[in-house]
Amino acid sequence: MNRQSKTILFQGDSITDGNRCRNGDPNHILGHGYVFILAGKLGFELVEQPPHFINRGISGNRAADLYGRWNEDAISLKPDLISIMIGVNDAWRIIEDLSGRITDRFERAYRDLLEETAEVMPNTGLVICEPFVLKTGVTAEKWELWRKMLDEYSGIARRLSQEFNAVYVPLQAAFDKAASGTDAAYWLWDGIHPTAAGHELIAREWLSVVQNSPLAIR
Repeated sequence: MNRQSKTILFQGDSITDGNRCRNGDPNHILGHGYVFILAGKLGFELVEQPPHFINRGISGNRAADLYGRWNEDAISLKPDLISIMIGVNDAWRIIEDLSGRITDRFERAYRDLLEETAEVMPNTGLVICEPFVLKTGVTAEKWELWRKMLDEYSGIARRLSQEFNAVYVPLQAAFDKAASGTDAAYWLWDGIHPTAAGHELIAREWLSVVQNSPLAIR
């Protein structure tokens, strides 16, 4: 890898994880989702000085889980840009909790990791991706609650992006528009996890926003 190449880190839950392998196999280390698509497109276009792409998404993670492993899986990697997609598991845990004893730490944990990043790596660019859902599969039964929580989380993510000078990638409206012309499960097979087409949608929205921002990867 060229020493001057930029390191791009993707963080999040299963949507980012994409069933990635945990060894050095270059064919599987980025998973099979939107991260793989982005790495393929940008790696092809920037072949003379290709970015170094790292995927550290972990299935099931919430914002607090990201913060708990931030030193190892973000700061120690010294990335030039960090793209974060988180939130659906925070909502899922609360919606499905029957004890009523689980507190909502989404904003607090998200803010903590952004504050630490800004303090320790002030020159690292930040991309915050909007969490999203569609009405099908696991979200259908409690859809109103799901959408209410995700809309609240989207508002939090947008405010945090403004506060920390991050690039915000809106995704809910794009999925809503896509699903208006076909079945929701075509894009998110269970209302949460993207299909191949859903991952392509995320990648296109990401490129449309990030590559037309001050954080564009060149």
